[in-house]
Amino acid sequence: MARESRREGRGRRHERVREKIRGSASRPRLAVFRSLVHIYAQLIDDDAGATLVTASSVNAKEIKASKSERAKAVGTTLGERAKAKGIGVAVFDRGGYRYHGRVKALADAARAAGLKF
Repeated sequence: MARESRREGRGRRHERVREKIRGSASRPRLAVFRSLVHIYAQLIDDDAGATLVTASSVNAKEIKASKSERAKAVGTTLGERAKAKGIGVAVFDRGGYRYHGRVKALADAARAAGLKF
């Protein structure tokens, strides 16, 4: 039996997480995607199939900052944009990643910016 790749394993874990959580207009899903260089986050209304708020480290001003520091900046930006749209509560979707490192830094920064989950 062939060993599965990291991407396939993450996909299986993400499917397992997504069976249990669902975003709505009143409580959207905060989905996180982590690439080797950048981190992306978005608030999604699964009922309407619409993305409400997005933030990523692609156009971050701190290019020389560490990956964790960029993740904190993305979390803060996402929290501020969510508050501007009137969103205060969300469901956290870690996307099949472990809840540590960049994913945790993003979540903590979003909480500090006023988003509850």
